[in-house]
Amino acid sequence: MSPLEIRASLSLASIFALRMLGLFLILPVFAVYAAHLDGGDNHTLVGIALGAYGLTQGMLQIPYGMASDRYGRKRVIIIGLVLFALGSFLAAVGGSIHLIIAGRAMQGAGAISAPVMAFLADMTREQHRTKAMALVGSSIGLMFALSLVGSPLLYRYIGMGGIFVLTGVLALIAIWVVVSVVPRELAAKIDGEEHIEPARFGDVLRNPHLLRLNFGIFSLHAVQMAIFVVVPLALISAGGIPVSEHWKIYLPVVLGSFVLMVPAIFYAEKKDAIKPIFLASIGLMAAVQLGFAFSLHNFTALVILLLGFFVAFNILEASLPSLVSRTAPVSAKGAALGVYNTTQSLGLFVGGAAGGWLMQHHGRAPVFMFGAALIALWGIAAAGMRVPQRARRDGAGTVGGAALRDGAAR
Repeated sequence: MSPLEIRASLSLASIFALRMLGLFLILPVFAVYAAHLDGGDNHTLVGIALGAYGLTQGMLQIPYGMASDRYGRKRVIIIGLVLFALGSFLAAVGGSIHLIIAGRAMQGAGAISAPVMAFLADMTREQHRTKAMALVGSSIGLMFALSLVGSPLLYRYIGMGGIFVLTGVLALIAIWVVVSVVPRELAAKIDGEEHIEPARFGDVLRNPHLLRLNFGIFSLHAVQMAIFVVVPLALISAGGIPVSEHWKIYLPVVLGSFVLMVPAIFYAEKKDAIKPIFLASIGLMAAVQLGFAFSLHNFTALVILLLGFFVAFNILEASLPSLVSRTAPVSAKGAALGVYNTTQSLGLFVGGAAGGWLMQHHGRAPVFMFGAALIALWGIAAAGMRVPQRARRDGAGTVGGAALRDGAAR
C-alpha cells in the first residue's frame, strides 16, 4: 500500500472505531442500568433503547451514501458526527427509558458508515481494497471487544450518564480526525475509473451476491444486539459476578478470540479459502446460539460460548465489508455500501427489539433460539455465495461491475 492509502485506511478506520466504540459501550451494562430508569422494568423498551439507533441509521444510510456520492464524503461525514454527538449528550441527561430511546435514535441519525466506507474505496486501489476494508471490519470487532472490557469499569466510576458524555466527546474527536488527518478527497477515482457509467440503483438492490452479504450483516448484528439483552443478566445470575466486574470475564475471552481468529483470516487469504472459513464461522455462530439457549445457568459454559461467539463474530465482521467492496461496482460503491449499512443498522434495531420482546414475554432461552434460526437461514443463503476475483478488468472495468450485471440479468 502507498503512504496515501495507509494514511486513508488508518484515519478512516479510526473514525469508524471512535463512533462504534461510543455505540457499543452501553451494551454490557445497559440491561442492568435500565432497571433504575423510569419505565426501565419493561424489557421490550430496554431492547428498543439498545437498538433504536439502528432504526434511524437504517432509514438514513442510503441517503447518506448517495449524498456523499454527490456532495462529497467529508462534508456528509462531519454532519453525521455532529448529530451523533448531540444524541449522545441528550441520552446523558435522560432520566427515563423514553428519553434515552430518543437520544439513541438521534445518535443513529449520524449514519456515516456508508460515506466512510465509500471514501475508503475511493482512496485505495483494487488490489489493496480488501485489506483496507478488513481493517475497518476489524476495527468494529476491536471496539466491540474494548467496550466489553472497558464499559463495566467506566460504569463503576462515571456511571451511564458519563458513558454517554464520553461517546459524544469521541464523536467530536472523530470530527477533528476528519478535518485534520483524513487525506483530501480525490477529484477522480484512484483506479482511474471516473468515466464508468453509473450503475442503476435498482441493480444494486437486486444483485443476488450483494443480497446474500446484506442479509448476512443483518443477521450478524441482530444476533449481537439480541444476546446483550440477556448475557449481562445471565452472567450475574449464573456466576454471581456484579456488572462492574464483568470485564474480568470479557478481557480473557476477547483476547483469546483474537488469538484464534488471526490464523483463520491468514489461512483464508493465503490459501484462497475465504468461502470455507466464512461458512465455518457461520456454523460456529449458530452452534453458539443453541449452546446459550441450554446453558444459561452454567457459568463455565457461558464463558466458553462467549469465546466462540467472539471468534465467529470477529471473522465475519472483518470479512463482510471486504466482500461487499469487491462485489459492488466502482460507480455505485456509495449506494451499495449504503444498502449494506442499512441492513446492518436494521439488524441492530430488530435484534434489540426482538430480544427485548422475547425476553419480556417468553424468557431468556427463546432469545437465543431466535438467533440460532436467523443464523441458520444465513448459512443456507451463504452456501451459494461467490467470492469475487481481485483486480480483474473486463468490459465494465471491474469484476464488481460484471457481477452486478450478471446478477441483474438473472
